Amino acid sequence: MTDGPHLDDLAARARRGDADAFASLYDSLAPRLHRYVRLRVRDPEDAADLVQQIFLKMIEALPRYEARGVPFAAWAFRLARNAIIDRARTRRASEPLDAVASRAAIEPGPEQLAIVAAERSRIERAMTALTEEQQEVLRLRFFGGLDPREVGSLMGRRDGAVRALQFRALEALRRALGPEDER
Repeated sequence: MTDGPHLDDLAARARRGDADAFASLYDSLAPRLHRYVRLRVRDPEDAADLVQQIFLKMIEALPRYEARGVPFAAWAFRLARNAIIDRARTRRASEPLDAVASRAAIEPGPEQLAIVAAERSRIERAMTALTEEQQEVLRLRFFGGLDPREVGSLMGRRDGAVRALQFRALEALRRALGPEDER
């Protein structure tokens, strides 16, 4: 992600009470946070509500925010991650990825539904074979749009370790999802 310094500047201005800066932060981060949350929350309305709650928490916590070398986007995604964990605790059940089903055509027929369900199940099985850290790296990098440095700040790892973790996760997925004769 190339807008890290820009977001950090907007965050500093928003912290000083600049409403336009916060609106710009919202415009920049909301779609990315929504994609990230949507991977963990099945219902689209629940995901949208959770993103709004994340921004409310952000408004409340912004006066206490201090960069300390952590990019603002990483801090925002930490809020999102914590909100997802809190939600899962209250519901006592984690919700599987629904990314494949969300891409299905409008009003698909029974055959299309069966194909999508099978593919979603295959991807979910492959993802659950990964470690929790590998899953989180993939979510943050590809659905959250964070760069390795930001992911590293969020997860307490160096960016090189994040790249290695991402590489191993993608290799494991490639092997798991490859053609039958490759497995």
